[in-house]
Amino acid sequence: MAYIERKILNSNGKKAYQILLDLGYSMSQAQRLIDKKRLINLEKVVENKNQILQGEVFLIDYECKPKNLEPIFEDENFAAFDKPSGVLTHPNGRNCNYSMNDEIWSKFGKNASVAHRLDKETSGVLLVTKNKEIEKAIKLKFQNLEVKKCYFAMVRGVIRENFEVIVPLDVDKNSQILKNKIYVKEGGKFAKTKFKVEFIYENLNATLLKCFPQTGRQHQIRVHLFHVKHPIIGDPLYGVSDEFACDFLDGKISDKDRLLVTGSKRLMLHSSYLKFAFQNKDYLIQSKLDIENEFLKFTL
Repeated sequence: MAYIERKILNSNGKKAYQILLDLGYSMSQAQRLIDKKRLINLEKVVENKNQILQGEVFLIDYECKPKNLEPIFEDENFAAFDKPSGVLTHPNGRNCNYSMNDEIWSKFGKNASVAHRLDKETSGVLLVTKNKEIEKAIKLKFQNLEVKKCYFAMVRGVIRENFEVIVPLDVDKNSQILKNKIYVKEGGKFAKTKFKVEFIYENLNATLLKCFPQTGRQHQIRVHLFHVKHPIIGDPLYGVSDEFACDFLDGKISDKDRLLVTGSKRLMLHSSYLKFAFQNKDYLIQSKLDIENEFLKFTL
């Protein structure tokens, strides 16, 4: 998805918000566009919704560039995709050329939205709502932990017994380098994950796990596995030096170097299914990807 600057009209004294209302935006949407500095008049950013505009008015808008990724599930309320690893759920700025929103908005319109987030590096089931009312309702279910999730992770080391991890997580507010990195922190937010051994790869010194997060903290599975000294293969943030992590986030790490340091060119974490009830209907939305073979393609 590319951000483009498109001319919307020549204004003869209309207020900024009225111009956007006339284009079909709601008042809240108009305010959001202005807050995000997306409205331009006479080559200057419009700062106030009541600002009187004269002359050419431009809107910095999304231009969807889908890659024709097809949904793995669809009904009247929802759709779901198998998100590829390395693809953003949402665009992260004006230099983002592609995200899942390209697929979602091109197929279902701009009232459609993802119901939850998957990290860029994580692949698998991504749930989409088709309108704002459904979005609000299902996000409440995610917040209330009424949506059951299962992931696959391939980790370093041989693990022979099922286990669970219960340790609190939080960001390091004093960090000046990796501000979004999550740590095990006393006094942090309660976090619990259950793990089931799926397959052991003795020759790779690796184990394939099923992961069942019981809470919904950022990077929860990744941090819990790093905490028990079984980091996920391919993780460029946990189990590596801060210098390497920073270089990766800045786009300075090649696939070859990532493979050498982390053991894979992708994060070996995949959302396998989502299970929930909604409007008297039971949903079980499962990934179609053969994830074991997918993981093995990327290992050393």
